[in-house]
Amino acid sequence: MGRRILAIIVFLTVALSLGYLAGRGVCELILADSFTEPSFSNAEREPVDRSRDDAESTDPIEAQVAEMSLDEKIGQLVIVGLDGYVNDENSTYLIEKYRVGGFVLLKQNVKDTEQLLELMNSLKKTNAANKIPLFLAIDEEGGRISRLPDDFKKLPSSGRIGQANDKRLAYQAGSLLAEMLKTIGLNMNFAPVLDINSNPENPVIGDRAFGVSSELVTELGMEAMSGIKAQGIIPVIKHFPGHGDTDVDSHVGLPVVEASLSRLESFELIPFKTAIENQADAIMIAHILLPKIDPNNPASFSKPIITDLLRKKMNFDGVVITDDLTMGAVVNNYDLGEAAVESLKAGSDIILVCHDYEKEVRVIEAIKKAVETGKITEERVDESLYRILSLKKKYGLSDEPVRAVDLQRLNDKIEELYESYDL
Repeated sequence: MGRRILAIIVFLTVALSLGYLAGRGVCELILADSFTEPSFSNAEREPVDRSRDDAESTDPIEAQVAEMSLDEKIGQLVIVGLDGYVNDENSTYLIEKYRVGGFVLLKQNVKDTEQLLELMNSLKKTNAANKIPLFLAIDEEGGRISRLPDDFKKLPSSGRIGQANDKRLAYQAGSLLAEMLKTIGLNMNFAPVLDINSNPENPVIGDRAFGVSSELVTELGMEAMSGIKAQGIIPVIKHFPGHGDTDVDSHVGLPVVEASLSRLESFELIPFKTAIENQADAIMIAHILLPKIDPNNPASFSKPIITDLLRKKMNFDGVVITDDLTMGAVVNNYDLGEAAVESLKAGSDIILVCHDYEKEVRVIEAIKKAVETGKITEERVDESLYRILSLKKKYGLSDEPVRAVDLQRLNDKIEELYESYDL
């Protein structure tokens, strides 16, 4: 009887031990699958290395700006023109030495589609050694303001679109404008025009405007801007704060507009205000003197107009580009280098210099001297540079070449547009 009891006790002990071990093994397997970090009390916890988190949270644009030399920074603040049909030693030097931010193409640079494509690809190839791709810009508005080769069919002017008063037409025309530029390798369009053609004596706007009312210009201008954006081309709305009520061509002289701020806000500024509310990326500033707002400087280098009105009051934090500084409105009345410096001080981001290699170099060197002497702080340069690099990143700019142009497809689409709207 005693041996039987002893046998039962031994059996139960072994069974319980095996059950305990098996249970423990199962628990360990479960824990091994679900547990990734040992648990410590507060006193035992190891310090956390946050350097990786800090690196990931650093603004990549700020990091890029911090790594750039002063020459690289200043170059990005300037878009220049070309002297002819090819990427010559001057344009190559502007890229390799001055690191310019981009080029604008004028009619004098365009012979035919094959030549223009070769020029675009050559500029990109030269710039490939730089980390920052080029702005490649053009004035392509439709109608009489067209810089593309003549083998591209021309789109209707803004004035003709305004006569049709059709939002779908404005959008499709903007989209086709952008497709034309994209197919040849461009990435920025100085359009749409948001000026209101309110002065019949105006020698420079006319049918470049959608019409004579702020409502029509606003409605169609927003559609055209959206159409350009939809194709991945940067639209630059112009000519802030409004070139419609001038009677002097700023290519020749300096227009004077005797308008008060309240008048501008109730009329000329309405399309621009709406565009800003609709995420306009870039605005071109006109060479117009508005003595009731700034009696000393034209809008293109006026702090009351660019910083106080456009930046602060209208809340625009995109890229501000001047109209061409080699126009008569500037070169006949101001020192070119000083005008460029004053424009940056006033709040501009990009100085546009369309003509003459020597003038382009003079502007770049004037800006550099202004920074070196403290007239412009490097922090001010960085502020503009941040906007410029952000815009290039947003649109995914690159220096990849374009291999071929499908001209027939585009011309067929333009022909279809004319037929659809009976233009």
